[in-house]
Amino acid sequence: MATENKNLSDYDKNLIPNAKDFRFGIVVSEWNDAITEGLYKGAIEALLDNQVPPQHIIRWNVPGSFELIYGSKKMLQTQNVDAVIAIGCVIQGQTKHFDFVCEGVTQGIKDLNIQTDIPVIFCVLTDNTIQQSIDRSGGIHGNKGTEAAIAAIKMAYIRQQASLTHQIDNQHLLSVGAIQIEEGSPLELKE
Repeated sequence: MATENKNLSDYDKNLIPNAKDFRFGIVVSEWNDAITEGLYKGAIEALLDNQVPPQHIIRWNVPGSFELIYGSKKMLQTQNVDAVIAIGCVIQGQTKHFDFVCEGVTQGIKDLNIQTDIPVIFCVLTDNTIQQSIDRSGGIHGNKGTEAAIAAIKMAYIRQQASLTHQIDNQHLLSVGAIQIEEGSPLELKE
């Protein structure tokens, strides 16, 4: 999303689903830590502001933005979270390294969203200057970390609702005999 004419920290609490029962992972890059710590602060404040208990938030640090992919994958595999927020900052330099890192991280986080059932939120600033990153990590444009936390809550809610709808649909299909559970199936009821 473009930040022009929009404050990244603005959200209407009345439009945010109840988040008190959700668990969140936050994976934070240590590279450009003055920026990533600001993004983390925005994310954590938004989660707490929306009734997520502190014990339902897990933070892991990784060395750089490229490592966000592996850190997020391991968080998904081991921490029973409803969403993960990947926080990083890549600032344009004089080499093509910026392009490779940005592309790799973007594709890697996209792949996690395709391969798993748990949303991973992209909170990686890819700015031309350090000032642009400062402006988006608690500066004049607000905080992208706040925006990412709100996205994480909304996506965890969508995941929850989709799962409930699927369960209800299956129960209905069972009750009308449209589907049957085979003996030995993991769905078979045990006495």
